[in-house]
Amino acid sequence: MNGLDWAVLIAYFGVMVAIGVWSHKRVDTVGDYFTAGGRMPWWLSGISHHMSGYSAVLFTGYAGISYTYGVTSYFTWAFPIAIGVALGAKLFAPRLNRMRSRLQVASPLEYLKERYNLPTQQALAWSGVLLKIVDVGAKWAAIATLLSVFTGVTITQGIVITGAITAVYCTVGGLWADALTELGQFVIQLVAGLAMLIAALAKLGGVSSLWNVWDEPALHHHNHPTAGPYTAIFLVAYLFIKTFEYNGGMWNQAQRYMATGSARQAQRSATLSAALWFVWPAVLFFPMWISPLLVHAKKPDASDSYALLTERLLPHGLLGLVVVGFFSHTMAMCSSDANAIAAVVTRDIAPAVSRTARAWSTSVGLIAARVTTLLFLGLSMTVATQVNSPTFKDIITIVIKWVAGLVGPIAIPFLLGLIPRFRKSGPTAALVSWAMGLLAFYLLNYPVNDAISGGVNLEYQISVPVAISLFLFIVIGWIKPEDTPERDALLAKVNNDDPGAGSVALPEPAAAGDTVLGSSAVGD
Repeated sequence: MNGLDWAVLIAYFGVMVAIGVWSHKRVDTVGDYFTAGGRMPWWLSGISHHMSGYSAVLFTGYAGISYTYGVTSYFTWAFPIAIGVALGAKLFAPRLNRMRSRLQVASPLEYLKERYNLPTQQALAWSGVLLKIVDVGAKWAAIATLLSVFTGVTITQGIVITGAITAVYCTVGGLWADALTELGQFVIQLVAGLAMLIAALAKLGGVSSLWNVWDEPALHHHNHPTAGPYTAIFLVAYLFIKTFEYNGGMWNQAQRYMATGSARQAQRSATLSAALWFVWPAVLFFPMWISPLLVHAKKPDASDSYALLTERLLPHGLLGLVVVGFFSHTMAMCSSDANAIAAVVTRDIAPAVSRTARAWSTSVGLIAARVTTLLFLGLSMTVATQVNSPTFKDIITIVIKWVAGLVGPIAIPFLLGLIPRFRKSGPTAALVSWAMGLLAFYLLNYPVNDAISGGVNLEYQISVPVAISLFLFIVIGWIKPEDTPERDALLAKVNNDDPGAGSVALPEPAAAGDTVLGSSAVGD
């Protein structure tokens, strides 16, 4: 990087701070901080939902998969997400929006206390928070890895730099700041991604390379949808997992749907996100797929291949823009996760363990939300420094195996609990399916994996926990139905399209006079 690249990077950081300051003026309540007060336009919500699924892991871990296996990276990552979000546009997005507007909640998990019970809510909340600390830690490590390639700073220095800048804008502006930075990220990614595609095609001889390049010996088998450990079983498992995760199972995507003004707008938001997932990742991935023709990766997992490719193909200025794109991906995703975690901690966990938290006023609750955001960022940055330790092994292991394997048991009771078909699945089904899914993940990845020669295949490590959780959640609901009139009434609120259904507030975890969403808490 030269002076021009650094100027682009510093200008980007300045814009992030400005967005935070502007967004601060729109945040008066906890509801504004966590769900934008239900005033976010559907198109901004859709772009934000799409971009919150990216991080620098795409340009490190998935760049390594692309370098080694080719188009497998798209078909076992972006393609399942696109299908899952498209399904969720009808199945989950409207229900999540009604959950905010009709139950007057500011956290995705607030409704679980009434849908199941307090122990279920706390089990899902605590396990989800701990998983996200590790997940976001991996993302900090990914961006720091890229930063070290371009600038020479150490991994720890890179983690501190990116984390500190993220903390400034996301704690000040809440979800508005997250969404607006993700809009900026989309514009940056559009320019940088097209620049990389054009530069790669020019290097290989033009547009005809899109279909001619696959005959090159270095790209042997690079055009196979599944390859290596990323098998057809892995693809199907990932489809189930990502359907739950990207429709709100890890909470930050749920906030995007909750932030729109109506259930219909939430559905349009999800449809836009799904369309982007089908198309845009293929544009980003193509230079990665053909990277063996242009660079030689130095790391065993080829996680440095995209950074090396960028240095070779792009002039200064555009190189700085791509580095800005790396930052914006990770900073937007991590700030998005931090906001969701702060919502769960301050709205669900703190009131359950502290009588003082139950009496927080609006202003005190907002301060607690910002402090919790900072604490989460600090913990995840600490984990990031250990990402290559024997416990975690490497970035892509955490993102693919830990998150994919654990998100199902956490997300299934949360999302399926919104659907009337599963109304008989109550607290017993939720807790048992959650616990057995986590236990299955532990057994497969540690005792059983160590006992089997060659270990357990990756597709089973991630698919069995979600399969067990799904099976138990459904079957226990049949064997031991726990539907009650109160639970049926709650489900009617989030499933009823009748504009006259109105709103009903759940018991407030904060002070009785604290109106969470103000006048926005009305029926669709």
